[in-house]
Amino acid sequence: MGVLTIGLTGGIASGKSHVAKAFIALGVPLLEADDVAREVVAPPSPALAEIAETFGAAMLHDDGTLDRRRLREVVFGDPAQLKKLEAITHPAIRRRVADWRAAQSAPYCIYSAAILIEAGMTALVDRVLLVDAPEDVQLRRLTARDASSETLARQMIAAQASREHRLNAAHDVIDNRDEAAAVEAQVARLHRLYLGRAESA
Repeated sequence: MGVLTIGLTGGIASGKSHVAKAFIALGVPLLEADDVAREVVAPPSPALAEIAETFGAAMLHDDGTLDRRRLREVVFGDPAQLKKLEAITHPAIRRRVADWRAAQSAPYCIYSAAILIEAGMTALVDRVLLVDAPEDVQLRRLTARDASSETLARQMIAAQASREHRLNAAHDVIDNRDEAAAVEAQVARLHRLYLGRAESA
């Protein structure tokens, strides 16, 4: 199955990107789920052809690439349509992650996915690392970062899995309510832990 793989996840404005950069700075290979999601639907992929067949050729731009905005409009808020899309993309994503994981030679690697838990992708990794922040901290960051209204920020948070659900699914947790230095120290501690686990595996 490949080297020890950590699934990095966290709610919106939890600081997952900062944690990802800290692990990369330590030399840990990291694969971003967003990059994988783009790769698996790049032309001339089978997934892209299936999307066009299932949702119509209107989902493609004139150059044959996926019209993400139009597809989002079709599946957003429609669970049945979203399930159809996931049935196409998720198997391709799983294959891509498995291939990447098998190619790694570092002691451990990280697959970073905001919706790792919600999308049922935890089987792709050995351990789940959650970047956690209380809702009031998420709200403060969201309204400051995106100039979002508090109402919109609350809706964005509510659209994701609950904090409790994520905490229950996690093997390891980084508390990111504090300053960057505290996060770096937690990353360094987990890095040592993962190196030790990789050696004893």
